[in-house]
Amino acid sequence: MADSSGPRLIFEFEGFKYEVYDTQVQNRDYDTLLLAWRKPISESGGRRSRVILKPVQVPSDRERSERVWEEVQIASHLEHPGIAKVYGFAFHGDTSYVVMEHLRGCYLLTAMDFALLVERRLSSAFAAYVAAEVAGALAYAHGRISSEGQPMHIVHRAVGPMRIRLGFDGRVKLVNFGAAYSELRDRLKTPPGLLRGDPAYCAPEVLRAAMESTGGRPDPLIGGAIDGRADVFSLGLVLLEMLLAEYPLDPTDAPVEGAPVGFSFPVRAERTAQLSLDVLAYRLLRFAPSEAERRLAFAPGPLRSIVRRALQPDPRERCTAAEMREELLVYLGTVEPPVLAEEIAAELKAIFEAAARVKRLTANPIERTALSPDEQGD
Repeated sequence: MADSSGPRLIFEFEGFKYEVYDTQVQNRDYDTLLLAWRKPISESGGRRSRVILKPVQVPSDRERSERVWEEVQIASHLEHPGIAKVYGFAFHGDTSYVVMEHLRGCYLLTAMDFALLVERRLSSAFAAYVAAEVAGALAYAHGRISSEGQPMHIVHRAVGPMRIRLGFDGRVKLVNFGAAYSELRDRLKTPPGLLRGDPAYCAPEVLRAAMESTGGRPDPLIGGAIDGRADVFSLGLVLLEMLLAEYPLDPTDAPVEGAPVGFSFPVRAERTAQLSLDVLAYRLLRFAPSEAERRLAFAPGPLRSIVRRALQPDPRERCTAAEMREELLVYLGTVEPPVLAEEIAAELKAIFEAAARVKRLTANPIERTALSPDEQGD
């Protein structure tokens, strides 16, 4: 059921009536996301459906409309079961919204937070399954061709636990291509010195390119300097985090060197993060896959190997998303009993049932609606 206090906002746009009834995410580190009902106006008995509305917050009206247009245009080229649909955009007053598919479930970050709250660890099979699904979605996006028959060179640039949606039916979807790079005609250029995407899961070549852009290059991704393997590095960090049950660059069991005095990362980030950008940049640029493999001594050998390949600092030595997916599927094929969507759904459900019995819900300040009855069932 929706919030008994009634809709917080009602508006109409291009044949649809929208009723915003809750805030799913409101946090300085992530996009604000609103839960809403959408119903065709022309159909008196038409069925309403849940959607996500993402308000687009950018400095100017022109840039706002361009960013909305670009995200919707990229999404129009992405029709894949592992990528959340973008239905288009809506305007109300001075605010523009990207209208996106809603999947009942939670973000991967929420699942990891809840598992930590109830002192559980995501199983290796769960982590591998989620990573394989995301790798498949990325491989599809990386290989997209434009209507003119040209490669689009899409790079998500923000792969992280808050851009991976887990359904209570076992589905996994990559969401939010709002920071994506592509070679769409007339696309909005990244300003020099701006780090788009999520700095906490950024590939080292993206950091270096952003630093170089302060010297005059208008867009560091143009010309193939960065490709989809940057997303593979991000996914490798996510897989490592699922297996370790903690963020890899800020472990709790050992001190990690911070940025030295005098180290300055001359770039501003579009997103904030828990660690300062200087510290994140310093640690990412010095991150060694051998260290990740050492910390994964408890994990199955194939997963250690996959993480090592995904986290190679030189993208030329890194696997592609398609190769990463294939290696993960080979590993999953050795797991008994077989890992299916039903098993993933059951593990997620067990974590949520345990979390629901724990009343300290302040442990999950990001996704506000994760444990609401409305989110978990019809």
